Amino acid sequence: MALLDGLFEQYAWLLKNMSAFRIFLWWFVVGALMALAVIMLQGGIREIMQAQGSLWEVKLVEVFTAIFGGGLLGGCIALILDRIRKS
Repeated sequence: MALLDGLFEQYAWLLKNMSAFRIFLWWFVVGALMALAVIMLQGGIREIMQAQGSLWEVKLVEVFTAIFGGGLLGGCIALILDRIRKS
């Protein structure tokens, strides 16, 4: 019976934290798309298309890092604001 209680507690914890994961995931995608939009507006995609040599060394890594960073920023800010709202 103790095993079932432990599993129930873990399942309850997972359900409680799934909402936080969904919030993070949604705003991660929104932040990444916003970063991609800014890069596109500034002509970053055109620079990649016109780059000479190996793209993997410099340009694509810079762009993917910026997009990933925008997603992390959006997701983390959303989690912080959600926690403030709940308290």
